[in-house]
Amino acid sequence: MATCRPEPPNAAARRPRLVVLLLLAFFALQLLVSLAFRSARSTPSPPADVPVPVSVAARRDGGEDSGCERGLVYVYDLPAVFNEELLGLCHALAPWYSLCPYLANDGLGLPAEGTNLSSLLPRELLGSWYASDQFALEHIVHRRLLSHRCRTADPARAAAFFVPFYAGLAVGRHLWAANATDADRDRDCVALLEWLHAQPHYRRSRGWDHFIALGRITWDFRRSPDGGGWGGSFLTMPGLANVTRLVIERDPWDDMDVGIPYPTGFHPRTAADVRAWQRYVARSPRPRLFAFAGAPRSSIKGDFRGLLLEECQAAGAAACAALDCAEGRCIKNNALVMQLFMGARFCLQPRGDSFTRRSLFDCMVAGAVPVLFWRRTAYRQYGWFLPVDGGREEEWSVFIDRHALRAGNLTLRGALAAIPESRVRQMRKRVVQLIPRLVYSAADGTGLGGGMKDAVDVMVDGMLRRAAEQRRSWRRS
Repeated sequence: MATCRPEPPNAAARRPRLVVLLLLAFFALQLLVSLAFRSARSTPSPPADVPVPVSVAARRDGGEDSGCERGLVYVYDLPAVFNEELLGLCHALAPWYSLCPYLANDGLGLPAEGTNLSSLLPRELLGSWYASDQFALEHIVHRRLLSHRCRTADPARAAAFFVPFYAGLAVGRHLWAANATDADRDRDCVALLEWLHAQPHYRRSRGWDHFIALGRITWDFRRSPDGGGWGGSFLTMPGLANVTRLVIERDPWDDMDVGIPYPTGFHPRTAADVRAWQRYVARSPRPRLFAFAGAPRSSIKGDFRGLLLEECQAAGAAACAALDCAEGRCIKNNALVMQLFMGARFCLQPRGDSFTRRSLFDCMVAGAVPVLFWRRTAYRQYGWFLPVDGGREEEWSVFIDRHALRAGNLTLRGALAAIPESRVRQMRKRVVQLIPRLVYSAADGTGLGGGMKDAVDVMVDGMLRRAAEQRRSWRRS
């Protein structure tokens, strides 16, 4: 039987098909290489001297989980003469008392344990309290930023840059010195700007993404460049024009000034510490309608503080209590101030030597509603920290026309007693809710936790938001 076998394939007929397959494979490979190259070009790795976009920086370092979506902050490592060495001069930084006890514990001051606050506060709350001074603010903010969750050690990844110069301490030591000259008050500031202007990240943005914290009011740094007058001229120096200044009292006509809270003695470590304090002050009995802590200015004609003391006396001891803060009594014994405010529903907040006072924040941390007489005392100062737009200041404060009070057209007792009790409860509730934003926590790393933000967290958010807005402008110029 014959066997049928297939014919062997024709080698000549097979070549065209092989050529076609090879060509198709070659073009497919070319297409893949082209797509991969285009994708790589669309997300370049930025050079070291260009800031990483905010979203990229947040993913690389803090990450979305850390609450650093807006970006990261770089803290300059300044020569010690601009901060650490100033702390070593603590005995000579203020003319009336030594700042050394108040600069202890990274600027928080000595713990309240064993002080007269011990007799006022429950033992479980004492650990969050210190004897703090407003002039330690620069040290407090510096310490907090060094351990902040949004800090980066790589300036190329930063969206904002903090300059930890203790300008308030540097200038303050010369403010009352009998033989100090304008040059003495400006020397450290001039040296700092010379150092800062040599930094590549400052030169790149001309300072638009840089910020500094100042532990004195803005007017202590605004001496006229022509010479004479009060204070130093740091804030009028051209090299600082684009830098954001976080200051306890701002100039309302200078947009680069941002008002930040005065430090109080309350420095919680956790959100649980804050909530325990909030519950405590919310439940504290408040037998008096209003209270006032301050010293009269008898040398000033028509002294408004004197008028408030008269109003308090006229209202009677059952309705009002007053504390005379002459000779630094309230600085040395803050327990007296807290005790006063924790026993009242309202606390009177006139202007101090300038328009603002630490007393405003002592009042609110104590859970009392502040009564204001100048809009510049709070409404035009602390917009990052207190709701002030669209009439929202009425949620947490009372404003009284000082001219009507002077003219005798109203009394403080009458005006405050006329506020419905339901509204008073709502205002006090709102004040207690705002407490975390007004205090500088003693927390490290992740902060208070639980999504709660302290004053430094609010600063960082605000500065990163501002830096992003400014960056669009200076990159176009």
